[in-house]
Amino acid sequence: MTVPHDLGLAKPRSPQRAKARTNFEMYSWVFMRVSGLVLIFLVFGHLIIMNLLDGGVQRINFAFVAGRWSSPFWQIWDLLMLWLAMLHGANGLRVIINDYAQPRLRVSLQTLLVVATVFTIALGTLVIFTFDPSLT
Repeated sequence: MTVPHDLGLAKPRSPQRAKARTNFEMYSWVFMRVSGLVLIFLVFGHLIIMNLLDGGVQRINFAFVAGRWSSPFWQIWDLLMLWLAMLHGANGLRVIINDYAQPRLRVSLQTLLVVATVFTIALGTLVIFTFDPSLT
C-alpha cells in the first residue's frame, strides 16, 4: 500500500537506516546491562575497601589517595569505575532525552550531554594518570 506524500505523512525509513538504528539501540541496551553488572562489582568493592576495611573513612586523606594511585591496579580500577559510570549514566540520560524532550530541544540536550560526558571522562582520566603525590 502506498501513501501519497502530499498528506504530510513522514516517509518510512530506508531498511538500512532502520536496521542501523535498531542495532545501535540493541547494543546500547546490552551495554547498560553489562556495565551495570560490572559497576556493581566495582562500586561495592570500592565502598567496602574505602569505608569498612582498615579503620574506615577516618584514614582517607591525600596521603592515602597518593599511596593508592601509586599502584596501576588501583588506577585502572578507578578509571574503569569512572568510564563505566559516566557512559552508563550518559546512555540512560540519552534515552530519557529521546523519550521526553521536544524535537527542537533534543539535539541541544544531546549535544550538551556529549560535551559534558567527554569533558568529565577526559578530566577524570587526566587526574588519575597525572596525579602527583609530591604536592603535599
